[in-house]
Amino acid sequence: MAYDEELADRIRFILGMDADVVEKKMFGGLAFLADGHMAVAASGQGGLLVRVDPTETAALLAERGVARMEMGGRSMDGWLRVDASEVEDDVPLRRWVERGLGYARSLPPK
Repeated sequence: MAYDEELADRIRFILGMDADVVEKKMFGGLAFLADGHMAVAASGQGGLLVRVDPTETAALLAERGVARMEMGGRSMDGWLRVDASEVEDDVPLRRWVERGLGYARSLPPK
């Protein structure tokens, strides 16, 4: 499954003309990186991938439609998958994009 191009466009709109955010194809989708760190991605499996503070993982997993991202049978704190149905509206999408961007920017630049 290819990533949702409409979702990618909506993410671009939220990010605006942010010069330090770049797009890169990764994880089968289209990722948006800040300072070399993935913030969010339109997933190739549908929905959104979001990078968050690992210490917030447990609390965020309590939200509807949120699960740990699995890759190669492994999952790690700080990497979440948000179901497409949970980001159909712009308000929750903006919240997730801003959360991912904020965490990526808190990391030392690569």
